[in-house]
Amino acid sequence: MRTFAHALSNKRLPVVLLAAWLLHALALAGEVAPVRVALYDDAGSFGKGVPRITQQLGAVKDMKLTIVTGRQIAAGALADFDVVIFSGGSGSKQAAGIGTEGCEAVRQFVKNGGGYVGICGGAYLACSGFKWSLGILNAKTVSDLWQRGKGPVRIEITPPGGAVTGFPVGDRDILYHNGPIIKPAGRADLPEYEPLALFRTELAEHNTPKGAMVNTPAWVRAACGKGRVLISSPHPEQQDGMETFVEHAVRWVAGK
Repeated sequence: MRTFAHALSNKRLPVVLLAAWLLHALALAGEVAPVRVALYDDAGSFGKGVPRITQQLGAVKDMKLTIVTGRQIAAGALADFDVVIFSGGSGSKQAAGIGTEGCEAVRQFVKNGGGYVGICGGAYLACSGFKWSLGILNAKTVSDLWQRGKGPVRIEITPPGGAVTGFPVGDRDILYHNGPIIKPAGRADLPEYEPLALFRTELAEHNTPKGAMVNTPAWVRAACGKGRVLISSPHPEQQDGMETFVEHAVRWVAGK
């Protein structure tokens, strides 16, 4: 208790870090139930996302991470979870991997109060405007040309983004790899999204439109029914110094 009291009295610690410290302490004491997180690992999910997220969330004491397949999601497995994560890869192939029934299961999961975190391919999956997309985010891509390239870009974290993630407000570099460049979809049945970070530089390879990426959202959050959605176009889970992004994204969409 002396340690906890000292932490609360330390005004230099950001509120989000104090909250995380408190949840960690309560989890160790067995006083809070863990956040139950489903991480999709099946068709369309590839690259370093799943192993990095598994490592990062596996070290968080008040979270319980479980790998799920498309067939399990379609069969109703999300009823046992608070949050679902779709990491990098291909949004269209992830949609095919969970199938029509799985897509509807994810939509209903979020609308009924579940949390959704999408990174790169998982961000595409959340958007509107594709025949295969979940449509749980009032956003669509600015162009059908998506192969913008892979490399570092600069983003600016907004004050709401800092509050959610615990990262300092301002510019920093992050790994980008063909993530969605979005704009509002203009849907009347979904609320507008809130940018948490903005692209300040861009990649525009393979004849993709130049200038289309700068000043567009890199991270956004939004409500969907009773649930919450948070997506990242770039890859914070693979960026040195941003390893806690997914943890804090999960906390926000879970209402923690």
